[in-house]
Amino acid sequence: MASWKRTHTCGELRLEHADSTVTLNGWVQNYRDHGGLVFIDLRDRYGKTQIVFDPKFDPTMHELARSLRAEHVVSATGIVSDRGEARNPKIPTGDIEIKARGLIILNRSEVPPFEIGTEEEPASEDIRLRYRFLDLRRPKMQRILMLRHQIVTAMREYLNSEGFLEIETPILSRSTPEGARDFLVPSRMHPGSWYALPQSPQLLKQILMVAGYDKYYQLARCFRDEDLRANRQPEFSQLDLEMAFVDMDGVLSVVEGMTLHLANKVMGKNLVGPFPRLDYDDAMERYGVDKPDTRFGLELVDITKLAHETEFSVFKSAGCVRGINAKGAAEKFSRKDLDQLTAFVQEQGAKGLAWMKVEADKLQSPIAKFFSDAQQAELRNQLQAEAGDVLFFVADAREKTHAPLNALRNKLGEDLKLYDPAELRFLWVIKFPMFEWDETERRFIAMHHPFTAPLEEDWPLLETDPAAARAQAYDLVLNGEELVSGSIRLHQHEKQMKIFELIGMNKEEQEKRFGFFLEALRYGAPPHGGMAIGIDRCVMEFAGVDSIRETMAFPKTQRGQDLMMGSPAEVEPKQLRELGLR
Repeated sequence: MASWKRTHTCGELRLEHADSTVTLNGWVQNYRDHGGLVFIDLRDRYGKTQIVFDPKFDPTMHELARSLRAEHVVSATGIVSDRGEARNPKIPTGDIEIKARGLIILNRSEVPPFEIGTEEEPASEDIRLRYRFLDLRRPKMQRILMLRHQIVTAMREYLNSEGFLEIETPILSRSTPEGARDFLVPSRMHPGSWYALPQSPQLLKQILMVAGYDKYYQLARCFRDEDLRANRQPEFSQLDLEMAFVDMDGVLSVVEGMTLHLANKVMGKNLVGPFPRLDYDDAMERYGVDKPDTRFGLELVDITKLAHETEFSVFKSAGCVRGINAKGAAEKFSRKDLDQLTAFVQEQGAKGLAWMKVEADKLQSPIAKFFSDAQQAELRNQLQAEAGDVLFFVADAREKTHAPLNALRNKLGEDLKLYDPAELRFLWVIKFPMFEWDETERRFIAMHHPFTAPLEEDWPLLETDPAAARAQAYDLVLNGEELVSGSIRLHQHEKQMKIFELIGMNKEEQEKRFGFFLEALRYGAPPHGGMAIGIDRCVMEFAGVDSIRETMAFPKTQRGQDLMMGSPAEVEPKQLRELGLR
C-alpha cells in the first residue's frame, strides 16, 4: 500500500530535480492521447505537472493511462526530465515533465458537471454550490482559501506579539434581542426554554474585561437570521477583539498596526500609517455614505441654494440638490448612456437624474434653459467645471439623495476606470451618531449598539437633544467596504442603564434581558473598548472578489440554503417530540 505514497507535490518539481525518481498524487486535469505518447496534467492544490506515458517503456501501463479521464485520482511514479524546447513558461513546473514508470488509479471520477481547471467561472453559482466539493478543487477557490488561512494566521501572529490572549466564548448563549434576529435552539432538558446562537460575543467579551483579561481576541463564529446579500451570510466569522484601560486612539492604534501587518506581509504591499480619519457627518456630506471608497474623487457638491434660485421647478421645490462632476467624461457618455444612468439611479431610489455637459461657452442640457448666464457661471464655479466635464444632479430630501448619489459615484468610478483595482485604501470613519429614529417603533435605537459610550462632551445632549449626541464609535473602511466596526463601551452601570432608558427599555426589561451584564458592571468594570473585523469581507477585498460567498468553503445561497447538503431540511417527528415541539 505504500507504493503510491507521494514524494513531492504537483507544484514542487524544478530542473534541479532532473533525473530524480519521484511519486506524485493528484487529480487528472487534462488528458491528451497523441496516438503514441499519452500526456496528462496532474493537479493538486500546490500546482500541476505534466506526466508522459510511453508505450515503448510499458505497453500495459500505457493502456491503463489511455483510460484516464478528467478528475480521476491517480498516483504516478517516474523520472524528472528536462522538457527542453517544449517547456511551458506559463506554469512554475513548466521546465520539466515526468516520464512515467508506474501508474496506480486510486479512484475514478464520473464526468464532472463543469470544468475544474478553468480560471473563469465555469458554471452558474447554484451549480457550483450544488457541487461545492468540485468547485473547491478549482485553483481560484484554492487560492482564496489559502489567502484566508494566511490572513487569519497573520492576525493571530500580530495579536499574540502584542500580548493578547485568545479566549473562546460559547456558541449556545441566550437571546438578548436588540439588533438582528436571533437563531434559536430549543432545549431538550429544559422544555419551553431556548438557547440563541450568538450574533457576536459582545457582552461576553466585555465581561472578560470585567474579569481582568485586558487583551482578548478570538476568531468568533457569529449567526444572524436576516435577509442576505452579496456581503452578508447567516453565519460568518469575525476577529473579535477587546481591550481594557484604553481610549479610542489606543484601540485604533492596535487595529491599524494589525491591518498594516496583514496588508504588507500577506499582500506584499508597502503601506504605512496613520490612516486618515473622517467624521461621520463629513463622510455623509462629501460622499453620501459612511463607508466611502476614497481611491477616487467625485465628491458630492451641495448646490441647493443656487438650485432654489433657478427656474427649474424640480430643483426649486426639492429639499436638497447635490451634484457630481465627472471630469473630462463628456465624450464617453452618449445620450443612450445618460438615459441608462438615469434608470440606474432610479433603481437606487432617486426620482430622476439631471445632467449637463460642459462646453467652452455654455452648458448643454435639456435643463440648461432654466439657468441664467450668471447661474450657469456660478454652477461652473461651485463644481469646478471645465469644458469636457459632465455634471450630474439628484434632487430630493437630503437623506434620500445619499444612496443614489453614492451608487452613481461608485459606478462612475468603476466605469471611467478612475482607480487601480489592486490598490488598498483605508479610512477611519469616526464620531457616528449615538442614535437613529425608528419610525415604525416611534423610538430611538442605537446606531451602533446600546453598549457604546457617547463622546464625553456629548453626555449633556442625552438630556436635551439625544439625536445630536455622537458616539465613541469607529469603522475602518477599505475601498468602500466596512471592514472593522467598534466602539468604546459604557463601563459604569448607571450610564449603561441611562442608554437603555433612552432606547425605550424600562428597568424591568433591562433586568430581564441584561441583568447578568448589568450585575457584572457593578463589580469594578474598567474602561474598555474593542472592535470586530469581518474576516470574510477582509478576504473578499484582499482577493478582489465581489461576494463573501467566494471566501467561504461552504456558504449558503441568498435564500440561506446549502445546496450541497440540502439544508435547511425537515427533521424526524421523533426529534420534535423530544424537544416538546409540534
